[in-house]
Parts: sequence; structure tokens; C-alpha cells
Amino acid sequence: REEKQLELTLETLISQVADLKNSLVSFIYKLENEYDRLTWPSVLDSFALLSGQLNTLNKVLKHEKTPLLRNQVIIPLVLSPDRDEEIMRQTEGRVPVFSHEVVPDHLRTKPDPEVEEQEKQLITDAARISPDAAQKQIQSLNKMCSNLLEKISKEERESESGGLRQNKQTFNPADTNALVAAVAFGKGLSNRRPPGSGASVQSGQPGAGAIIAGAAGMQQVPMTGAPAQQQPMLAGVQMAPAGQPGK
Repeated sequence: REEKQLELTLETLISQVADLKNSLVSFIYKLENEYDRLTWPSVLDSFALLSGQLNTLNKVLKHEKTPLLRNQVIIPLVLSPDRDEEIMRQTEGRVPVFSHEVVPDHLRTKPDPEVEEQEKQLITDAARISPDAAQKQIQSLNKMCSNLLEKISKEERESESGGLRQNKQTFNPADTNALVAAVAFGKGLSNRRPPGSGASVQSGQPGAGAIIAGAAGMQQVPMTGAPAQQQPMLAGVQMAPAGQPGK
């Protein structure tokens, strides 16, 4: 009865491992050949499929009717350095020979002694923790994870809002171009001079034409109570009398 149960368990495990292997092969093929059109939901679906198959495999191993495979010892009956076609077929070309070199790796039912020792140490340390202390550690870990998730969500919201602010236009391009053209080339400025400001300016003085052009659009500011001999003021700047060069 134990042998029959062991055979059924092995058949189930072989079937589960074959399905898991096919899913891995399909996922690796997508990553290597369809990476240019691969979408994130498709990747998540592949991960979900692999996770479900691994959980099913673990349930089979932990089932109450599953015998403890670690207690089973496999003894090789024939070892040969020659190529074995049957083993090649069963292993899909991964193991060409069944020799003294590959047997310790492929027929091992227990982990390495170092790994087994570390596993025992972890189990011993876990058994020393009281339920209250374990619950406190779980709560502390959950709190840290919650804080981390909150920070990540906050940064994502800030980055999204910052991107929206950057994409929002806060100026009028037409007004900006008109202002630049007026400052750089005088485009759109009036060339009309106010009355009484027909003072002659020597052409040898640099910047005189620019001063007159800039002052052409300004209005005269009359000064009440000023004598008649006072020269007209342009926005608070006294103009030079006629026949005299301006400063």
C-alpha cells in the first residue's frame, strides 16, 4: 500500500512539475522574443500562473496522504560513463550520461550539510520566540510595511501632480513673442514725437537715437507754477533746449 501511494504521489508531482516547467518555458520565450510588445499585465498574468502552480505543488507535498519523500533513499543500480539515449530522452537532453559525477547531484534527497545546519538553526531560533514576542514582531513588521507603502504612494501622487504642473501652460506665447520683438527690434513702438520736442541731436553721440525713440511714446508732464523759460519735461526728464546737444 505504501508503494502504491508513493507511485501515485510521484505521478502527481511529475505532472505538476511538467506544468510548471511549460509555464516557465513559455514565460522565458516571451521575455526573449516578445519583449518589444510585452505588456505589464501580461507579465503579471504569467507570474500569477507560476505562483498558483507553485502553491499547488506545495499543497501536494504537504498533503497528509503524501509520504515523506525525504525518508526515501534512491540507490543507483547502474553507473556508466557512456551515453545513455533513454536518459537523454527522459531528461530532454540535459543529462547525457549517468555517471559517478552526476549521481550525487541528481539523486540527492536532502540539502547540503551546511544548508541543513542553517535550516535547523533557524527552526531552533524560531521555537525560542514566545507567541507574544512573535505577535509584536509581526505587528512591527506590518507597521513598517504600511509606512513604506504610504511613502511610496505619496511620492507617486507628488510626481503625478508635479508632472501636471509642468505640463500646464502659464503664459501666452503671442504676448511673449510681441514683448521680445518690441524690446529687441522696437517692433510695434510708435515713432511719433510729442510737440515741442523737436530738439536736434548730434549723430555722433551713441545711443541718442535710442533715447529719442524710447521717449517718443511718452507724454509731456506739465509743471504747474514753473516759469515760461523752463524746458518741457518728458516723464520727469528735462529735455535739452533747441540748438543744443542733449546729454
